[in-house]
Amino acid sequence: MMEKIQRFGGAMFTPVLLFSFAGIMVSIAIVATNPVLVGDLAKEGTIWYNFWKIVENGSWTVFNNMELLFVIGLPIGLAKTANARAVMEAVVTYLTFNYFISTMLQLFGSSFGVNFKQAAGGESGLKLIAGIKTLDTGIIGAIFISAIVVYLHNRYFEKKLPDFLGIFQGSSYVVVLGFFAMLPIALLTCYIWPKIQFGISSLQEILATSGVVGVWIYTFLERILIPTGLHHFVYTPFVFGPAVVEGGITQYWFAHLNEFSRSTQPLKTLFPEGGFALHGNSKVFGAPGIALAFYFTARPENRKKVLSMLIPVTLTAVLSGITEPLEFTFLFLSPPLFAVHAVLAATLAATLYTFGVVGDMGGGLIDLLTRNWIPVFSNHAGTVLIHIVIGLCFTFIWFIVFKFLIVKFNIMTPGRDIDKEADIKLYSKQDYKDKKAGKGDEKAAPANRYREQAAIYLEAVGGRDNIEKVNNCATRLRLTVKDPALVEDDAAFRAGGAHGVVRNGNALQVIVGLDVPQVREQFEELMNIGD
Repeated sequence: MMEKIQRFGGAMFTPVLLFSFAGIMVSIAIVATNPVLVGDLAKEGTIWYNFWKIVENGSWTVFNNMELLFVIGLPIGLAKTANARAVMEAVVTYLTFNYFISTMLQLFGSSFGVNFKQAAGGESGLKLIAGIKTLDTGIIGAIFISAIVVYLHNRYFEKKLPDFLGIFQGSSYVVVLGFFAMLPIALLTCYIWPKIQFGISSLQEILATSGVVGVWIYTFLERILIPTGLHHFVYTPFVFGPAVVEGGITQYWFAHLNEFSRSTQPLKTLFPEGGFALHGNSKVFGAPGIALAFYFTARPENRKKVLSMLIPVTLTAVLSGITEPLEFTFLFLSPPLFAVHAVLAATLAATLYTFGVVGDMGGGLIDLLTRNWIPVFSNHAGTVLIHIVIGLCFTFIWFIVFKFLIVKFNIMTPGRDIDKEADIKLYSKQDYKDKKAGKGDEKAAPANRYREQAAIYLEAVGGRDNIEKVNNCATRLRLTVKDPALVEDDAAFRAGGAHGVVRNGNALQVIVGLDVPQVREQFEELMNIGD
């Protein structure tokens, strides 16, 4: 069950990867049309204003269609075969579901307690999805319907029908089943969802007024659950869903960013819910402190090697917000150290919130600059400066705490064990090249580094006959194996560049890094060679 939940969480992350660039472009467009920053250029009707308005509206694409993106994302990650067809089935079934709801509400809206004559949006509980006026079930509804379709696809896509019904096989059969399944589900949604919307509204009020304690608990859970892959279930309802504000913090922040940037009221007063998206600060300010602690606790003769390892993973964490390569470096060596890291991350977020810092800060420094600091700086410079000062103070705290614990408990972080200098490197291809020298693969595509990595991982997990499922999230190759005893130790995976391996029975998570989509593609190609 845990393996299934982890795969589901990883699949939910697929569309999230698109939000970073879209957010940056929305922020840049908003800054470019802010009269406080660019003066008369921002007047309506100017070429400058018109250009950036076009850019801004195009940048809203992913935020305005989040439901469809999550409908598409789940089959990509969870369908066992024919992922592209599963995506088509999910989209058609989801649209059918919304057409059913739209017509039911149009005919019997008063029976469900819904005034369907209202305009979509606002507090109506209605939304236009792909041009369909329907109940605003948000990403919750999208994920639920898509999960049903994935189940139907995995179970019935390859089912053989009698020859005279052959035209209904495959995707057609899945869509037919989905069509009839959506009728009762749409009816139940019309009855139940308006009540759920009321409950969500009450929950939003509770969380928005939970203050520092709520922010601390949220951030702690988001960090501490990273090793399990379940952290997606924590931040997604807040950042992209309706947990604290309709449409999610990211969408709401961008929709009101111009308003916030022009106001002189404190940001915390304008948007108190923004305290539930401060978890990215631990990536920007925590990672350098951790890296410094690793460096200064390493043996002097090993520090150059440690530095060469730390620079790329620390820059990745600070700039892009992908912390797993750095965090998993010490997670496997000392889980308690990771728990301390989660406590510090939560305390940083709570402290920032106490001093009035809010916003959309789930990523790295690039997101922090473009989404938050630069757009609001003109009227909220004091808050930005306080933010930076507190963050840098916590960088020092991370360094001191980690250095003390590493030395006190003699934790063998990279470079501390003189007998394990080889483990200091993040990866080496030489073992693979030596092993494969002179051994051609007549059906393999031209060699590339992703294929080399994939070949190492495939061999380390016991070959393709030992693989049941393949999936990935942002940085991890998620595998389900038949026999865990055939899986080699972590050193075999590190030879291919992995930062470590999470093992949970038959479920493995190979920490690859940002190249994981390319590695997974090569991994699956190697599995299919000879079929």
